[in-house]
Amino acid sequence: MFNTLLIANRGEIACRIARTARRMGLRTVAVYSDADREALHVALCDTAVRIGAPGAARSYLDAAAIVAAARAAGAQAIHPGYGFLSESLALIDACEAVGLIFVGPSREAIRRMGSKIESKRIALGAGVPVVPGYHADDQDSAVLQAAAGGIGYPVLIKASAGGGGKGMRVVRSAADFSAALDTVRREAKASFGDDRVLLERYLDEPRHLEVQLLGDKHGHLVHLFERECSIQRNHQKVIEEAPAPHLPPAVREALFSHALTIGHAIGYDSTGTIEFIHDSRSGDTFFLEMNTRLQVEHPVTELTVGIDLVEWQLRVATGEPLGFAQPDLTQRGCAIEARVCAENPAAGFAPEIGALIDYREPRGEGVRVDSGMRNGSHVTPYYDSMLAKVIAHADDRPTAARRLATALDDTVLLGVHSNLGFLADLLRHDHFAQVLTTHYIERAFPTGWQPRTDDGLAIAAAAVHGVLIKQATAGRSAWQSLGAWRAAGAGSGTGSTQVLLEDEQRCVHEVSVSPQGDSWRVCVGDRELTLAAVLAGDTLALQCDGLTVRFTVAVEQHAKQGERVWLSGLSGTWAWRRLDRWQRALKGAAGADELGGNLLLAPMPGLVTQVQVSVGMSVNAGDTLVQMEAMKMVHTLSAVAPGRVAELRCRVGDAVRGGDVLAIMETIESEEKQ
Repeated sequence: MFNTLLIANRGEIACRIARTARRMGLRTVAVYSDADREALHVALCDTAVRIGAPGAARSYLDAAAIVAAARAAGAQAIHPGYGFLSESLALIDACEAVGLIFVGPSREAIRRMGSKIESKRIALGAGVPVVPGYHADDQDSAVLQAAAGGIGYPVLIKASAGGGGKGMRVVRSAADFSAALDTVRREAKASFGDDRVLLERYLDEPRHLEVQLLGDKHGHLVHLFERECSIQRNHQKVIEEAPAPHLPPAVREALFSHALTIGHAIGYDSTGTIEFIHDSRSGDTFFLEMNTRLQVEHPVTELTVGIDLVEWQLRVATGEPLGFAQPDLTQRGCAIEARVCAENPAAGFAPEIGALIDYREPRGEGVRVDSGMRNGSHVTPYYDSMLAKVIAHADDRPTAARRLATALDDTVLLGVHSNLGFLADLLRHDHFAQVLTTHYIERAFPTGWQPRTDDGLAIAAAAVHGVLIKQATAGRSAWQSLGAWRAAGAGSGTGSTQVLLEDEQRCVHEVSVSPQGDSWRVCVGDRELTLAAVLAGDTLALQCDGLTVRFTVAVEQHAKQGERVWLSGLSGTWAWRRLDRWQRALKGAAGADELGGNLLLAPMPGLVTQVQVSVGMSVNAGDTLVQMEAMKMVHTLSAVAPGRVAELRCRVGDAVRGGDVLAIMETIESEEKQ
């Protein structure tokens, strides 16, 4: 066994690999980009080496930089994790050139299974059924369209080198085929450098099933049973579990047989996963693809089988034979995993960036968390949005689901929106007890997902929290507790406090909070609530109509955007900017700026790449003010009317959130502009 391992990855998987390596007594080396200098995976390893600027192409995808880092740190082996260079022939070649061990399968196995077209040919040659479709080399558009007609609509166009849900389109008629093909080719070229595609019959009620394989370099190969990965959004997995529920024994045994057949056909010698699609209507099962690496969802296999897959990856990479055979392996209980991502499900799953101002992982029997985050960690626009995985194990599936939903409820993650509440609701939905398909989410939430707590109660909670904090921090004099928070405005009642909260759509909510005996009278718009409130640390408990609702609250001070208040509770996360009513009143007409009339706002999280104006500059309607890169596209933000730049709140290289103010404009008369 080597003594020093470089982990060529970041985030939760780098931390997870580091923990096993340390347990085995190995020294660990982290690599990091400038964006990850303070990341948790850097702190967990013995040594850390900078490999480049932010952005995967200039750091984590640079095989030469990673190999140079391994040599500089004295590492003898490189573990690539998943994603990035985990299935890269370039990294394998670079390792072989300098005598480093690549922790993964053989180069030939990765090469042969890296193309979806070739992998299907291998499966067919081994007698394993594949989804009816077109997998040939001729990529002429007319040939592809004719093949689609022969398969029968709907068809699925897939990038041959694709993965992660990218480069895929469902086409339901011949009239739509050409445009969809062009789109997939562009996506495939941009994401994978390869615009070849294949066609498959689209199955209307599919289940996504997979089998974990583990082999060594002595010809031994075993399966570690199956996983269910049907709960997906945009072809990306959201919740995974082992074993697959409601699966007929004959289908399960066929999966194992097919997976081992393909593994033996390519002489597989590491961890890998064979993925299948199962037609719930016909009962047919087809080979889909093979991932020649560790999978994101590997913890559910580890918890049910009792084997550390990373440990065995490291052992077989050095030539050690497997210490067990197929009859030695059994499954125990059920494990379910949820992927926690920085995104806002209530806003169409918009991506999020920012710093975690409060992050606490759940505890409890059977709960495991694989995370790359801690308090203060930054979620940047450069990398995948997944922050952590929460996994629960129990003797049976209903208990595992309840444990996982409770663990998600108990996770505190403030500073960015996350999908924690959405995931918990997926697990608690009545449909979760039924046979799963890839249409689960759209059927569980046909009109989209929204938090179980209504926005009005959440706004009231934020307002009451502000009043309680002011009271708690008031000085010796009662007059010092008034400040900008207390007013006796018309209709407010003596001692009432007016709180202004601006949401992320820049809508300002005015809330009146006044004492009423042992409770608070809170008016939010036309709604009036009577609330008893107790603030203990960062937990705010509200009692309304006999029901107690708890929120975790955190306050973020932002140099450019002011004070932001974060709440989480009952499946939702909310954020508001707290406004000072007196400063706003003193601005007079200029206050329209703070209400959004002359603001240039970031349409979504991203990076500022160009600022083409300066303070005091006059512009015409349509002039470019700022360019930003978001969701792999360049967005040009232009002036909507003639004006003058009064203030710039961004500069090139800034990572901004959706709704952040980038510039404030002053309106000028057209003749003045001329």
